Amino acid sequence: MRVLFTSTPDKSLFQQMVPLAWALRTAGHEVRVAVPPKFAEVVTQAGLTAVPVGSSRPIWRLPQLDPDRMEADRKGLPDPYRAAEQDPRDLDWETVRAGYAHVVGQWHKTDNFPMTADLVEFARHWQPDLVLWEPLAYAGAIAARAVGAAHARLLWSIDVLGLTRSRFLDLKASRPASEQSDPLAEWLGGYARKYGGEDGEYTEDLATGHFSIDQFPESMRMTADGVRYVPMRYVPYGGPAVVPKWLWEEPKRPRVALTLGIAATSRFAGHVADVGDILESLSDLDVEVVTTLAESEQRKLKRIPDNVRVVSYVPLHALLPTCSAVINHAGPGTFLTTVLNPVPQIAVPWDFDEPELARRASGQGAVLSVRADRATGAVVRESVVRVLGEPSFKRAAQDLRDQFLALPTPNELVPVLEELTAEFRSPVRRSE
Repeated sequence: MRVLFTSTPDKSLFQQMVPLAWALRTAGHEVRVAVPPKFAEVVTQAGLTAVPVGSSRPIWRLPQLDPDRMEADRKGLPDPYRAAEQDPRDLDWETVRAGYAHVVGQWHKTDNFPMTADLVEFARHWQPDLVLWEPLAYAGAIAARAVGAAHARLLWSIDVLGLTRSRFLDLKASRPASEQSDPLAEWLGGYARKYGGEDGEYTEDLATGHFSIDQFPESMRMTADGVRYVPMRYVPYGGPAVVPKWLWEEPKRPRVALTLGIAATSRFAGHVADVGDILESLSDLDVEVVTTLAESEQRKLKRIPDNVRVVSYVPLHALLPTCSAVINHAGPGTFLTTVLNPVPQIAVPWDFDEPELARRASGQGAVLSVRADRATGAVVRESVVRVLGEPSFKRAAQDLRDQFLALPTPNELVPVLEELTAEFRSPVRRSE
């Protein structure tokens, strides 16, 4: 079986695809990863075969032209995706439709247009049986349609995009035919007509795949009507990693990690929570604090308390097993890696689906959550004292870990993907 992976050039999204790519490869299947040229090195560092497609136009290019709006949109989910966390009865058609028009025009088109034509050309040459794409890489669905391959989304978080789509379709069905504008379908439908041959019409699999691989257990999963979910256990992979010598020894006192991700500094204006204030608030506790912080952010610190170790990077899967608590931003990769160890978490979410993910995790009892702009040093200190002092958090973290470990590993998923590929792959393959 030939399996083609594709991703927008975002490390945190691509890295969640790597363990499944390894599993397919070691099961004897051929695997290729199609990405923009400048991202190919990230793929080859993972031991996978890269196929450069399109140009290396940076993602987020258009949003960054309007930094004020970009910062405003950071606060939780923007429209239309806010619909996924709202009561469906409160949704407004015009708000959701206008939100779709904005994200399609300013986000999804600009991410996918540079790679779509080349991706289709490669697919026609290589003839994959299965195309696996992360949910922002709609070009993968277009390429699969062009050659009659089965295709699926590999979700990197809760399915905000899928649930929004489902709720949008419900709203659309209640509108008169003359008012059923659908920006996503209109955009993807154009590619379907261009590359789809006799099947050149828009169908919902172009938005949500023939099926979707979900790395969350049922207790936390966000599901959409009409989407077929296939569970898979998350396996941490964060890129090239070296374990520092100071991690060889057990900590002499409880270790607390503080890690707020890279997107806040690489893509946005910086961390919303005041890292310096948080570190200062923990300085009088009998704990060792390890914080991963970009060098640009380290220079902003007025003081580094004696019980704090500041590093630019350390592999989370190596650090977290030594920790008693973790303060993080509820970014999906960080959250999932923490769950598997298992460590109680203090979440300070802000961007995109982080608040909703933190809310669902809090319901499991393993996480205390406070919005990033309210995460003062005093509030975070109080939360750290609680999770270290109340055994219920550790028990809940272990229970949540067990739910994730019950999901099939990537290796165990391979036979399932073989069956699904046979089910959805077109019997007539197309090369032009």
